[in-house]
Amino acid sequence: MKVISLDGSAGGGQMLRTALSLSVVTGQPFRMNHLRGARRKPGLMRQHLACVRAACAISGGTADGAEIGSTELVFRAGKVRSGTYEFAVGTAGSTGLVLQTVLPALWQAGGASEVKIFGGTHNPMAPPFEFLERVYLPALAKMGARAQLELKESGFAPVGGGCILAKVEPWESRMSFDVQEPGELVASSIRVPFRELPVSIAGRMMDAAVQVFPCEDAQVKALPAGPGMGVACLVEAEFQHTREMTCTFGAQGVSAERLGRRAGKAMRDWMGTGSAVGRHLADQLLLPMALAGGGSFTTMSPDSHVETNLSVIHAFLGTQHVWEDLGSGRLRLTLHP
Repeated sequence: MKVISLDGSAGGGQMLRTALSLSVVTGQPFRMNHLRGARRKPGLMRQHLACVRAACAISGGTADGAEIGSTELVFRAGKVRSGTYEFAVGTAGSTGLVLQTVLPALWQAGGASEVKIFGGTHNPMAPPFEFLERVYLPALAKMGARAQLELKESGFAPVGGGCILAKVEPWESRMSFDVQEPGELVASSIRVPFRELPVSIAGRMMDAAVQVFPCEDAQVKALPAGPGMGVACLVEAEFQHTREMTCTFGAQGVSAERLGRRAGKAMRDWMGTGSAVGRHLADQLLLPMALAGGGSFTTMSPDSHVETNLSVIHAFLGTQHVWEDLGSGRLRLTLHP
């Protein structure tokens, strides 16, 4: 079978994760050069290596160049197998991104699977557990793809030590995704989980978020003792047809107030566009949508991840897409199989 050639110089880890997923789903091998070439530290990091190893494990695949710092990878998948799996990132790298790598393939496996992943659950540059559980998976359920997610232990950067458990069901009935309007606001909330930090820090973060995004259901949540310290601000809005969550995470040198305002403002800005899908969810929906038979949604101006992700999906599946500018910061993306 012909090896698909991909240039990773314009993107980051998302290109690799999408290629791994589609290679397992389709059986097509690929070679990716200039891995994460657009990043300050190019090449495979431990988090990306965990995704490669997970893809190998669920499919009996092989990977040449699977080592830290490698800028080229050749991956050949076998046949995806349902089963019980455990994967460890080895750092505070995202458990959620490893899960998103194997989910599309395990949905095709023909049997139920359980996947336990150790690493970070609340870290910058990746969706936190709550986003996966409350925004990502409900959106995928509209396409008929189902999984249940459980947080076994929270893991904040830079220590990690977290654990998630996913129970994945076979994807039996596929439906195209079509969400154009969010509908009426049903509920909104602000949650600030924290561990091993003064409660005043979480309270200041929550108060700042409420000032920008007024919300009656706002709470801080002290987590049980565990690995490392950390805090996150999670702003959620549920509408008739969709959900969104904006997030910020504690960082040295950044005040709690600034982080709270940033999370609240991100939610307010998205709602102001009237679009149905947030910027990060838009990127994460593309691969499941392509496998479900296409679809359409409105979103705000996309980041560069979306176009590079679409290019990888096209290389494997031949999909086509169209952008329409609807004005006021609102765009419509239509994906054709």
